[in-house]
Amino acid sequence: MRWALVKVSLAVTVMVVVAFAVPLGLVVKEMARDRAFSNAERRAAGLAPVLAITTDREQLERAVATTDDGAEGRLAVHLPAPAGAPGGKDVEIGSRRVGDEDLATTRRLGRATIAEVPGGSALLQPTALSSGQVAVVELFVPEGEVSNGVATAWLVLAAVGIALIVGSVAVADRLGLRMVQPAQRLARAAHDLGEGKLGARVREEGPPELKSAAVAFNSMADQVVRLLANERELAADLSHRLRTPLTVLRLNAASLGSGPAAEQTRAAVEQLEREVDTIIRTAREAKPQTGATAVVAGCDASEVVRERMDFWSALAEDEGRKVRVAGIDRPVRIPVERPELVAALDALLGNVFRHTPEGTAFSVDLHNGDDAVIVLVSDAGPGIADPAAALARGNSGGRAGSTGLGLDIVRRMAESTGGDVRIGHSVLGGTEVRIWIGLGDAADRGARGASGRRGRRRAR
Repeated sequence: MRWALVKVSLAVTVMVVVAFAVPLGLVVKEMARDRAFSNAERRAAGLAPVLAITTDREQLERAVATTDDGAEGRLAVHLPAPAGAPGGKDVEIGSRRVGDEDLATTRRLGRATIAEVPGGSALLQPTALSSGQVAVVELFVPEGEVSNGVATAWLVLAAVGIALIVGSVAVADRLGLRMVQPAQRLARAAHDLGEGKLGARVREEGPPELKSAAVAFNSMADQVVRLLANERELAADLSHRLRTPLTVLRLNAASLGSGPAAEQTRAAVEQLEREVDTIIRTAREAKPQTGATAVVAGCDASEVVRERMDFWSALAEDEGRKVRVAGIDRPVRIPVERPELVAALDALLGNVFRHTPEGTAFSVDLHNGDDAVIVLVSDAGPGIADPAAALARGNSGGRAGSTGLGLDIVRRMAESTGGDVRIGHSVLGGTEVRIWIGLGDAADRGARGASGRRGRRRAR
């Protein structure tokens, strides 16, 4: 496209330059010729007063010699033979270059004529004498004087034409480059995105059409990244939810005693846990979802806590753990889907069973406020050394059998309502995870967003 524009501009400019420069050059040449012969006619007319006074040869020779043209041998005077002398000859003064036919033609026409002679041209100027006859003044005009300044003018016209051609080519090249570069960047970005480079973007500049294409491409690339991130998060979260039944299988396998079948069962459970951990680690680099939070129907937090504690209490009884539950005696509605709250509670309680010794007590408390619901999960274990790092997605703290996604599931569930998650020390002596669930509507939650959460963390 770039070279096509350059070629079109070159062809058009050349045609325009030729169309104007050639006629203008011919006009300049004609003007120079007219100027030369006008000057010659003016100089030739300088002898008319002398011829009107006298036709004496000596006086005319002195008059011709006093002129610059006569001194250079370019001026001649042709006098006709006297009328009273039959068979007389014409009188010629100066250097003659034209023939008798040219002189006769000039006398017959009675006006100035131009005759071509070797080395230039001759101006023949008729002049009436007192006797009624016609004398002819001949002035030689060299070829150099006729074309004086024409070559310079043509060179100037050629230089201007070349400059116009070069300038038009340069402008066309810049315009073509301005059109081609955005298209090339768009093509490279599309190629990179096709090769899996999800960070490929295009600068939104150039002509309006290409700028719109760049905006559409960047929007498409962002949407692809969001879709992939959502798919990875979904895969990681669904895989993490398998940890709860795996924990039950592992505890049940531990109670099988000894024997080949028991060892095979425990080995199979460990292998399944490793496979689930591999799936979670593969997907845990996904970026958080940036889409708008949808309006959800919500669920009864008391009912969900009661149901999950019934499930985990059986395992706690097998391991000799003391369990305490509070705040579930009346319904508590929260703007969280039931599966999300179940996943969050299972992640926290699963961490208690996975990372604390058998016999460690734990408790779950549900507090209902005017604008928020708080869920406290406490244990009497060793605690968490770095709470801030534990909340980071994918940070397992180097613990075996941990992918670091459990607390991230809890955090994202809380932040979807405008709330947050805090980790501290419980009254039981171990870790206390506090889930703050906002009760505002979806618009309020969207307005609070990430800036509100950062503000609360800075305040703490």
